[in-house]
Amino acid sequence: MSTRAEPADAEHRIATLGFTGDAGLAQQRLKAVVLQQPGATLLTEKTGYLHFVFTSKIFRFEDDVEFEVGQNMIHLRSASRVGYGDMGVNRARMEAIAAAWSAEAK
Repeated sequence: MSTRAEPADAEHRIATLGFTGDAGLAQQRLKAVVLQQPGATLLTEKTGYLHFVFTSKIFRFEDDVEFEVGQNMIHLRSASRVGYGDMGVNRARMEAIAAAWSAEAK
């Protein structure tokens, strides 16, 4: 799933996260929000970029989640490392992150 998926691809498309103000502060806030999610481990942090791996509790499946922080918007990509279907886990996780992001902004 990605913010850069084709608009007609509703299964894989997800909306960007918006923000106002400093991109560096937004990235730090995003990192805090994501690390509150179950199974999150930060792998890479660069200016404008965060890469996390999420490990499932029971079967230890790993999913890669990447964020690109730009001018007033954050692009994201989430993908399972193994298999094709994930029974909606990636979408549910990204929607939970988006909801937590919105709640933090208030």
